Amino acid sequence: MESAPSERPSTSVEDYVKVIYDLQERGSGPVTISAMAERLSVSNSSVSGMLRKLGDLGLVDHRRYGSVRLTETGTKAALAVLRRHRLLETYLVEALGYSWDEVHDEAEELEHAVSDKFVERIAAHLGDPVADPHGDPIPTRDGRVVNRATGLLSDAEAGAVGTIVRVNDSDPELLRYLAEQDIGIGMRVEVVERQPYGGSLIVRIGAGDGAEERSLGLVAAEALWIAPD
Repeated sequence: MESAPSERPSTSVEDYVKVIYDLQERGSGPVTISAMAERLSVSNSSVSGMLRKLGDLGLVDHRRYGSVRLTETGTKAALAVLRRHRLLETYLVEALGYSWDEVHDEAEELEHAVSDKFVERIAAHLGDPVADPHGDPIPTRDGRVVNRATGLLSDAEAGAVGTIVRVNDSDPELLRYLAEQDIGIGMRVEVVERQPYGGSLIVRIGAGDGAEERSLGLVAAEALWIAPD
């Protein structure tokens, strides 16, 4: 296998810019040091030190006690590693028979080791997919992301109807639970009722005579993204 290009950022730099991008994309507010520390399982001081390095490299814009944002260069670096990660996840599922709860950690290891040539061979073999097994968009070769209008199921009001198009992949146990409940990408979902005080949602999964009502906890509902019908 061809070795990774020397100009590629270090593993730690790639991990940080990817997490910042993910928090910017999925989060409901500014990216903070504490949120990054929680995602990376490191201390706040470690994040602060790394942000200074990323700032020197021109990858982030961060002022002390302020929020963190990727620069244009940082966004480009994040999209490159996300492309590798999501294509690897797709290959592991489609070609090697992995389940969707197994691929995240595997791809985390592989994304820093494989060459760009190898990743593009995977993309060609898979027919240039636009989304990974969790519905996350796969950035194009030139760093574009095709997004669609989506919202969290947990934010949907009673009567809302949509299609599940994306699932947060950070918790393998939750992914296994959803698979056991036969809840996945492409399924129609209708919010029947919201329990008071931040409780569970009563949802109808599926369409027509095969639709089933389920009680879905808030943690699961916060992991599902739907596109409105």
